[in-house]
Amino acid sequence: MKYIYLIRHGKTPGNEEKKYIGVTDESLSDIGRKEILSKKYPKADIIFSSPMKRCLETAALIYPGSDVSVEEDFRETDFGEFEGKNYDELKNDPSYLKWIENGGTTAFPGGEGRKSVCVRVMKAFRKALPHIKEEETAVFIVHGGTIMTIISELFNSNFYDHQVKNGMGYFFELSPDGDLGGPYLRSFDR
Repeated sequence: MKYIYLIRHGKTPGNEEKKYIGVTDESLSDIGRKEILSKKYPKADIIFSSPMKRCLETAALIYPGSDVSVEEDFRETDFGEFEGKNYDELKNDPSYLKWIENGGTTAFPGGEGRKSVCVRVMKAFRKALPHIKEEETAVFIVHGGTIMTIISELFNSNFYDHQVKNGMGYFFELSPDGDLGGPYLRSFDR
């Protein structure tokens, strides 16, 4: 069996302020760097990453000097009009209230919808699978929304049930033929 780890990038200044940070290309904050360096992560035979600074910087901290395969379609959701804002800034915005009323299932005004994000992310994930068949442990350093998408699709589960803190993630098995292995999905907090 091969292991797949999905790790969310470290904290950014926007994450610390609980802002919707999707297309904004922020670097890690000092707190984010310290938190990543304080944790233990699995060894990685192959590493995939979003092209965003926060993911590439996280990869460099966890796996210094390692090769990282960058996949454009692992980027975070485009939050459109909500980008760079937090709940306090949006709580009286009619378009935000409508989005909340719809269970967060509709497209972000001026941004992406969950269906299009799902197609993009899963295409990238499936594209990566053939490269990890011969590897023991594959690590994906990506975004919270990317992780929620992969898990909800692979494990037929509720999207919002798999929110993950910065620097944390999930892992599961992949059989030698590239299919999902054991019937489990586990979170890790190291």
